[in-house]
Amino acid sequence: MNAWNQQGGRPPYDPYQQPNQPYPPNQPYGPPPVPPFVPRVGLVRRVWRAVGPIAVGRKVFRPSRPGRVDDPVVARMQKIRTGVGLAAVVWVVVSYQLARSVGDFANDRVNQSWNNVLVLSVTFPVVVGVLIGVARPPARQELLRRAVKPFGSVVAIIAAVGVFPVFVLTGFADGRFATNPVTTAVTVLVMLLAVGWILPFVVYGIGLSLVHVFRTADIHETVPPLLALVLVWEMALLDLVTGAYEGAPVPVRIGLVLGAPLSVTAVALWELRRLRVGYGLTLRGALMR
Repeated sequence: MNAWNQQGGRPPYDPYQQPNQPYPPNQPYGPPPVPPFVPRVGLVRRVWRAVGPIAVGRKVFRPSRPGRVDDPVVARMQKIRTGVGLAAVVWVVVSYQLARSVGDFANDRVNQSWNNVLVLSVTFPVVVGVLIGVARPPARQELLRRAVKPFGSVVAIIAAVGVFPVFVLTGFADGRFATNPVTTAVTVLVMLLAVGWILPFVVYGIGLSLVHVFRTADIHETVPPLLALVLVWEMALLDLVTGAYEGAPVPVRIGLVLGAPLSVTAVALWELRRLRVGYGLTLRGALMR
């Protein structure tokens, strides 16, 4: 029996082992491994990542239900459709000079996005209310519970946007209440908060609200494409009533007004079929019908 076995399977001498301490199992001989370098994150950056407008926007407007099906192919198709639609609008605006400047075009796109959010915020409770109403009693309570967070995202975006008209109507933005150094400092701090936090939250929230359809996938995976179908045809009707893209030739206007609803309809129907075939998810199953 050699010295290795006499010491219970340990080498007779190890320069890296302290006396009277067992040798670590499965540890290679030699100096301990050096842990990888992890850069330190400052306090301000950690706070910003936790409570910044983008971080809070992700928590408020992105679906987060455990077990939810998140198909990357569907998300990629939606992004392609959005990019093609935006490129078509930019081409028409530039070709037929429908906007006097880039600022006017950007303002029109922002106004249209906000109009979409307003219409969606009105359509959302109606569609979800109808679905809950036609669902069987065992599913009705679960769907109602799941609708709390999507409804909260609607309230959040409306309340955040409502801050700015309140500032204007009350005269707060004009310094009406800044009558002494204390109230002046408070007014400046509140305005900085509105511009530095609420405004990015609103812009980011509008984008996520449209992409995730007010996080209605938390209710059921089939609700976002269904709600997008209703929304896009409502907006097409609104464009016809308001005379959108006035100044372009009639065939081009028809293509722009009907292009979005037709493309969204095609993507939504394809998404519903993919959910049914690939994952066994159907609206009838969500309603237990």
